[in-house]
Amino acid sequence: MELGRRSLLASGAAAAAVTSLPRLSRAQAANTIRIGVLNDQSGTYKDNTGPGSVACAQQAITEFGNRGFNVELIFADHQNRPDIGVNLARQWYDQGVDMILDVPTSSVGLAVNNVAREKNRACINVGSATSDLTGAQCAPTMIHWAYDTYMLARSTGGAMVKAGGDTWFFITADYAFGHALERDTGNFVKAAGGRVLGQVRTPFPATTDFSAFLVQAQASRAKVIGFANAGSDTINCVKQAAEFGITRRGVKLAALLMFITDVHSIGLETGQGLVCTESFYWNLNDRTRAFTRRVLPRMPNLYPNQIHAGCYSATLHYLKAVADMGVAASKASGTEVINRMKAMPTEDDAFGAGSIRADGRKLCPSYLLEVKSPAESTAPLGLLQGAADHRGRGGVPAAERGRLPAGAELARKAQGRGDSPPEIRTGTIPCRPPAAP
Repeated sequence: MELGRRSLLASGAAAAAVTSLPRLSRAQAANTIRIGVLNDQSGTYKDNTGPGSVACAQQAITEFGNRGFNVELIFADHQNRPDIGVNLARQWYDQGVDMILDVPTSSVGLAVNNVAREKNRACINVGSATSDLTGAQCAPTMIHWAYDTYMLARSTGGAMVKAGGDTWFFITADYAFGHALERDTGNFVKAAGGRVLGQVRTPFPATTDFSAFLVQAQASRAKVIGFANAGSDTINCVKQAAEFGITRRGVKLAALLMFITDVHSIGLETGQGLVCTESFYWNLNDRTRAFTRRVLPRMPNLYPNQIHAGCYSATLHYLKAVADMGVAASKASGTEVINRMKAMPTEDDAFGAGSIRADGRKLCPSYLLEVKSPAESTAPLGLLQGAADHRGRGGVPAAERGRLPAGAELARKAQGRGDSPPEIRTGTIPCRPPAAP
């Protein structure tokens, strides 16, 4: 299937004034699925979502091929503002958009989730992290793909506590995402016998100077400073902490949400030893490398992260569900197409085999990764190495467990860019029991 017309919708800073979507004839509209990628195209999360998410959704549409209906992809910048995101979502759904994709920035994601429920239209959230999307704000029209704050807290936070980091101070982005990440990580720290000594909330998205917050964190004498933020906020925190020599005094830094794009910006000299959790890493195995090779021509200056890969995976699975139930039925009810997606096993090169929980959480393995030292990195964007494979309950069928080769065998099978993929040590991290929407 050829990619349909692509429209960049302009959104104003003061009001969400957008151009109207091109009108389709009745016959065209009946046989066209419209997908809208709604994310940050210009701000704090541009590199982590933005054009990369659009490119990966395009890749999925191309690979899906011709199944008897057309697919049109549009995208817009919500500027990390809930009011703009809500107005765009309402206009899109009213003008015939069938599914909204990505929606980073948890305050925007939660708001758009409510619009999708109200309109009975599908929303697949990949970019927002808050676990409230499958908790208090669970909706039958939504699936949460790739990652959430519970996963990040359990993996990265849990690893830091086990390594001796039993006292924490949080530097937290002051909106829904930061609050959820601080809450979930703090709960795991306390459950493991640790203590939270304090926290400070930083204005979002206006903050670039974190020096005062870092001084306050250091004064708490906490063993770990947890950055409950993301994107350029995390990059600035890590760089400024290095300038202050905080890690030389024995304090550990926990970047609770960090992407390969962030590591590239921070640099290995400053970032070496930081740990992060991702459900996708481009150099994990043959399938992730193959997907990356296919999508790189669409995003030549950016390697895909878990959000980008999630947009590919979610789009592909959504289109499979549409083909399975028929275009008319999928357009008639967002709830029904989401139910069909939940009933179908997921399978793609980015995440392998997986499933979708009853509350809408897409399940797949997640990996605790450590930033390499400059001496250990031998290839472009070969920045991460494995620390553990955290398989959520139900995320991978029992028959699949243990199939990932470890250590030297993985290195022997490495192909493409010459960088050895991570060594994987398996362990199990249970997910929360499902809560029906």
